[in-house]
Amino acid sequence: MTDQTNYFGEFNLKNDVISALTKIGFTKPTPVQAKLIPDILQGKDVVGQSQTGSGKTHTFLIPIFNALKADVEATQVVVTTPSRELAAQITRAARQMSDAMGYEKVSIAEYVGGTDKQRQLRQLSKHQAQIVIGTPGRIRDLVALKALRLTSVSTLVVDEADMTLDMGFLNDIDYIAGAMPEQLQTLVFSATMPEKLKPFLKKYLDNPHFEEIPTTTVIADTIDNWLLATKSKSKELVLDQLLEILNPYLALIFANTKERAKELSQHLRERGLKVAEIHGDINPRERRRVMKDIQHLDYQYVVATDLAARGIDIEGVSHVINDGIPNELEFFVHRVGRTGRNGMSGIAITLYSPDEDAAVVELENLGITFQAMEIRQGEISPIKDRRARHQRVATTNKLKPEMIGMVKKKKKIVKPGYKRRIKNTLKRERQMERRIEQRQERRAAHKK
Repeated sequence: MTDQTNYFGEFNLKNDVISALTKIGFTKPTPVQAKLIPDILQGKDVVGQSQTGSGKTHTFLIPIFNALKADVEATQVVVTTPSRELAAQITRAARQMSDAMGYEKVSIAEYVGGTDKQRQLRQLSKHQAQIVIGTPGRIRDLVALKALRLTSVSTLVVDEADMTLDMGFLNDIDYIAGAMPEQLQTLVFSATMPEKLKPFLKKYLDNPHFEEIPTTTVIADTIDNWLLATKSKSKELVLDQLLEILNPYLALIFANTKERAKELSQHLRERGLKVAEIHGDINPRERRRVMKDIQHLDYQYVVATDLAARGIDIEGVSHVINDGIPNELEFFVHRVGRTGRNGMSGIAITLYSPDEDAAVVELENLGITFQAMEIRQGEISPIKDRRARHQRVATTNKLKPEMIGMVKKKKKIVKPGYKRRIKNTLKRERQMERRIEQRQERRAAHKK
């Protein structure tokens, strides 16, 4: 019987799928799952646009396992994703579903760059995996060598489509899709929807259902989003102070470049801390080993580039620390979203130097709200709006046109008491403007 306490039962899924979801702790669908799973089950092409951590992976995995023909030994599903880490993450989720359903015969293969291609070719000569998950370049290579056969594929999933486009993999996806049957269900998932992606969607999707899942807040409510000015101090010094005060359970520290990631890792190691590094110069085998150690909580600190922001799901991240504003502002949300997941609380801290103030303002214009903080006497304390002083200076120095005329008259010989009247008028004007400013600050605080 179907588990009546599982809301997924409303989707008319197979009993063993619902039972599997209950086993892995899934009972209530996320907004993107609620919107798209019914259409996918009906065989429609879909385009899902939602933020990271919204449950996109199971949005396509649940219908895939519901429709999978376990007794057919042919590739039925291909899932492409732009990073090796994300491919590994999806593979883990797929195998978890398969195990929970009790599928012993279902074969799931992961094909990514940097792994043993010859071994994969030998495996494919013996049998074809029913579900293929991997990076576009490696999957294309295996198809071009006629080792991976896609003539029986019924579903193509393009995950993180915007990142796929940014990394130049769209031609590979085009080649892979061209090797599949015309009657193909295509599912595209993306955090953003760039204009350059639309020709691909038009070519391969048949009247797709497009769903953009709005977010009530840019940053999840479970995350405290702090902003910390380094002022005249180095970021390394401020980072040292932070880590000493916080002693995080697991801190993910983001750097803008792999060179900076190496510098920070070396700096923290010199302080006697055990630090994991994740960036482009770490070879695939080492990266897999490091990721395994991180999952086993062997590290308290992980220094990473933005590769990790979109491609890695590390459980238990208590703190995210940004060593500055990311070069691509949209990555900010992906970075911060690594903490405060699954209803847990988290703290995101962004260090910024004076030359990054314009980038902070740009993030605020995108709807991101910060709590300005400072380190004072060994504690992290909130401060007033970092812009208040600048606004006050700008306001009090600006006089109305009629006042300018009065001030100019001060240079002339005037009647007795005239100077005092000018002084009192200026004082009243400034008091009035200060009251207006205070009212605006209270309104802004009330809005927050």
